Amino acid sequence: MARCLFSFVGGVVGRWQVTHMETVIGTPLEQIIRVDILEEDTNPSQEGAAWVLRGVTSYERYVNKDEKQSLTAIQPVLDQPQATCAALIPIKKSAIWWGLPQDERRAIFEERSHHIQIGLQYLPAVARRLHHCHELGEPFDFLTWFEYAPEDAEAFEQLTRKLRESEEWQYVDREIDIRLIRG
Repeated sequence: MARCLFSFVGGVVGRWQVTHMETVIGTPLEQIIRVDILEEDTNPSQEGAAWVLRGVTSYERYVNKDEKQSLTAIQPVLDQPQATCAALIPIKKSAIWWGLPQDERRAIFEERSHHIQIGLQYLPAVARRLHHCHELGEPFDFLTWFEYAPEDAEAFEQLTRKLRESEEWQYVDREIDIRLIRG
């Protein structure tokens, strides 16, 4: 995957309308009514912007070859006409998480929490893209972006519930759940 910078701009303008915004854990973000997504924009300036979250797409850090092939085989592209629902979920992991060696993080992520296995259960109904922020000095480590059709909303709820019940989520210090509709 090519490395690409994305800016998520929360404010009063944007392609996506906020339907619900909840702080799951940690410090909240300022409430907004719309989100815009800008590609390759390092300094977005939009009237009425309350916050800008930046992240880069990159290689998957915790997947093995077979998992990557499985994900690639059924991962839908974003911006499908029927996928009018979306979620932006910024996540910050604890210092304890980042202090663990890579192999221990991988063991928690997949061997014990089954993050990839859980995600595969909801593809292709839920399209996703992960943005890495940890190395950018942003307030979150990851920006997770999901798109799905209204009839797949319950599947998305099941996905987030299963992930939040996993051992991996014990290492989350901050999480905001922003639900959106296109329009």
